Amino acid sequence: MTNQGYIHSFETFGSVDGPGVRFIIFMQGCPMRCLYCHNPDTWKMNVGELKSVDEIVAKALRYKNYWGKEGGVTVSGGEALSQIQFVTALFKAFKAKGVNTCLDTSAGPYRDSPEYIELFDELMRYTDLVLLDIKHSEPKAHKELTGISNENILACAKHLSDLNKPVWIRHVLVPGITDTKEQLEGVKKIIDSLETQITKEYYPMDVVAEYQMRKNADRAYLANIAWKMLLSSKSYKESTWKKLIITEAVLHLPERVLNKFCKIIKGKN
Repeated sequence: MTNQGYIHSFETFGSVDGPGVRFIIFMQGCPMRCLYCHNPDTWKMNVGELKSVDEIVAKALRYKNYWGKEGGVTVSGGEALSQIQFVTALFKAFKAKGVNTCLDTSAGPYRDSPEYIELFDELMRYTDLVLLDIKHSEPKAHKELTGISNENILACAKHLSDLNKPVWIRHVLVPGITDTKEQLEGVKKIIDSLETQITKEYYPMDVVAEYQMRKNADRAYLANIAWKMLLSSKSYKESTWKKLIITEAVLHLPERVLNKFCKIIKGKN
């Protein structure tokens, strides 16, 4: 295992990246190029601040009193699996301290090979919860949206299900891109194929409230439109849709994309 990793940044009081209050470690480096990525500065590999496991554990534990019974540490990105051996060493050290660990990943680097699965399963031994981001249900559209196909991501979801690892499915609703009936039914089909534990749900209004608290009128407006689209869908009312966790939506759209969507949607309403 690697004792040092490239870090982009830290968040000391995260509330949406896993249960409870969490210390968030944003890793540097990502193989995906999502069109709506809100952290493109995390894409480049092998740059950033080089930190050791001991340094990060010591830094995080200073905030342990705020975590309560449900909180802990989340490793996000960038893409956490791009530095899988370091994250494994990090989670192993946190578990030795009794800290709840959460992996936030889009699973782009995942490979369905014996060598990679051995590394991944070792990481899972020290991981309490996985936040798995499904960008798009259709392989071609996924590649257009992110730069890579989704075969590896779906293979990771299947493997997590086989391991019975608790998973939160995350799906970003972007008007005109991921909110179509066919795409959402595709996400539903993926979720229905999994037998792992879906341990928590976020409801649309929770995210809308977050927009409003941030006092961003355009984002609140777009979010409300997106939620109305989803709530008016017959499929959403089925119990299986309760497994669909949507936590980011329009919140992190770059300003140039946000402005474009506002002009399009406001012109139709």
